[in-house]
Amino acid sequence: MELCCKEVKMQYRRFYSELGKLLYAIAAIDGNVQKKEYNRLREIVEKILVPQEPSTDAFGTDNAYYAEIEFDILMDQDASPEACFESFCSYVESHKTAFDKGLKNLVKSLAEALSKSDRGQSKKEQALIRKLDKRMKEIFG
Repeated sequence: MELCCKEVKMQYRRFYSELGKLLYAIAAIDGNVQKKEYNRLREIVEKILVPQEPSTDAFGTDNAYYAEIEFDILMDQDASPEACFESFCSYVESHKTAFDKGLKNLVKSLAEALSKSDRGQSKKEQALIRKLDKRMKEIFG
C-alpha cells in the first residue's frame, strides 16, 4: 500500500507536516513528550511511512520525514497540543476527498500506536484518541 495522496491539491509535504502535528498532540497532551514516545515516532516514520511513500522533496528527502521534522519543531516550540490537533483536523476537513479508507485507518493506527508507546495510554491520550475518532466521523460521515 502506497501512501500517495489522491488529489493534486493535497501536497505530500503538507500532509506529513499535519500528521506530525497530530502525533505531537497525542504525545504532548499529557504535559510532556516522553523519550519512548519520541523514539516510537521515529520508528513509525522510518519503518512505516518512509517505505510506503514514493514522493520526495526538491532535495531528494522522502516526504514522510516531514512528520518527524514537524514534530521536532513543535517540541522545540513547546507548542499547544490542542492547537496542533485542531490544525490536523482542519487539514483533513479541507482535503477529505483525498482520504481513502486506507489512509484514514493508517492515521488512526499511528495515533493509537504512539499513544501506547509509554506505559500505555494516559487518560488524556485516550480522550484525544476518542476526540479524533469523533472528528473523523463528523468529517467523513
